[in-house]
Amino acid sequence: MTPKMTSIVRDEIAALAAYHVQDSAGMIKLDAMENPFGFPPHLRSQLGERLSYAAINRYPDAGADALKNAIRHAFNVPDNLDILLGNGSDEIIQLIAMALAKPNATLLSVEPAFVMFKMIATYCGIRYVGVPLTPDFEINIDATLSAIHTHQPAVIFLASPNNPTGNSFSVSTIDAIIQASPGLVVIDEAYFAFSSTSFMNEVSRYQNVVLMRTVSKLGLAGLRLGMLIGDKKWLGEFDKVRLPYNINVLTQVAATFALEHIADFTAQTNILIDERVKMAAELRLLFQDHADAKQFASEANFILFRLPASHPATNVFNQLRADNILVKNTSSGHPLLQNTLRLTIGAPSENSALIAALQNVLSPLTKAPS
Repeated sequence: MTPKMTSIVRDEIAALAAYHVQDSAGMIKLDAMENPFGFPPHLRSQLGERLSYAAINRYPDAGADALKNAIRHAFNVPDNLDILLGNGSDEIIQLIAMALAKPNATLLSVEPAFVMFKMIATYCGIRYVGVPLTPDFEINIDATLSAIHTHQPAVIFLASPNNPTGNSFSVSTIDAIIQASPGLVVIDEAYFAFSSTSFMNEVSRYQNVVLMRTVSKLGLAGLRLGMLIGDKKWLGEFDKVRLPYNINVLTQVAATFALEHIADFTAQTNILIDERVKMAAELRLLFQDHADAKQFASEANFILFRLPASHPATNVFNQLRADNILVKNTSSGHPLLQNTLRLTIGAPSENSALIAALQNVLSPLTKAPS
């Protein structure tokens, strides 16, 4: 940085590194929790026709009413709850942080969790507090309740299922946190489509809870559409800091059309859930004789696992990359993630290629002694 930049850029921003996206050209891409199947082929011509009539010469519908109606129908949003849309979940998190960033306010979450909770807190100038999970990635309820009592957070973010760990948190644990919270609790259900539980029907029970979702994991990541669901009074405050026309015309038209055909995307999700079960079984078999390896239970579209100490995660990551398979090296994200990789569930052929590559990389572990 130049002396002039140093004098005017906020210190906490200067200390940050920009969010890094790995180069995936020509690779089997299993690093970003994307749906591998693409838009359903039998719907593509209809989507093209719908988009051809999009009024791209005009500003978007500021309220995105047609899209909100499609969301309400597709996800069974209760009639008494309102919907606020964002340019991905990231913008929703930012709107909440901006609106609640009073002097000395705190944003609290558990760790490891979605990295943008902490990053956006920094961007918005709100103090961040992270409470470590247990070694099995469950919420340490005593430590969390103590942190709530000490820091009195304006907002708590809880992702369930959690990224990068993949597990869901129990409703009773979340309920205890809500009851103890002096401020807002945001339940992030980015991976709701792959989970057996949801907080959707619980939101109305509380005055201080909102629910966040995205369509990214359904196969629509390129549309960048996140949503906040909750009481109109809360959403009205966050709407004040939302930039006008934040959901562009093409996203509104394409997402509305896709959600009118939600059954097609649910079918893709069901394939990925089946593949997750198969992948978990393959990984258990691969590491069955190694006590220091561990696979963590997942209700998302990825699996986190800890490699044996004899095989550093960075080495395995690099060897997979040399085989043109890209996964996520999570080892440096948090002390609890030491020697871990996160594997997105891909199409069946991609998952088979990954398991074959892992068997090759880990062959000294799997070969019987002579």
